[in-house]
Amino acid sequence: MPPLAMFLNKPSQQWEKSMKNLNRRSALAIGLGAASAAVVESLASQAPDPLAGKDTSPWPGVVVRSYGETPAMIPGFKTVAMRDVIVQPGAKTMGPPMANAMVCHITEGELRVEQDGKTFTAKKNYVWTCNKDTREQVFNDGSVVAIMRITDLKA
Repeated sequence: MPPLAMFLNKPSQQWEKSMKNLNRRSALAIGLGAASAAVVESLASQAPDPLAGKDTSPWPGVVVRSYGETPAMIPGFKTVAMRDVIVQPGAKTMGPPMANAMVCHITEGELRVEQDGKTFTAKKNYVWTCNKDTREQVFNDGSVVAIMRITDLKA
């Protein structure tokens, strides 16, 4: 007889016997085991995301993930592109002035931004802009990874 049928036929006797052997710890262990198995199965079954972007590492501790480019409807700009700059703790960016106008947004962490001689702290959800030829460098002085999402506005 299947286990469920045993409970249905003699609910009080079988249920009480099962419950005597089950305590909070074992219930928690069973629940965590089931949840872990579901997560592992879910992760294992996921195919690589074709929209996940292309990664480059232009500076130590910095990954730039580009998501592509499309024509823009904004007057004065031909295309728009999106990328994430993922900055590990202690890492920084460096480079030439900005090649185009852009909107920057901190999605995780916090960065110290030096822009055209001025310094400010960009915390999570902070948004700012840069124009073509703006000089900017960012530093992750914190202890967690910082992510700066950039929308490039290309003329």
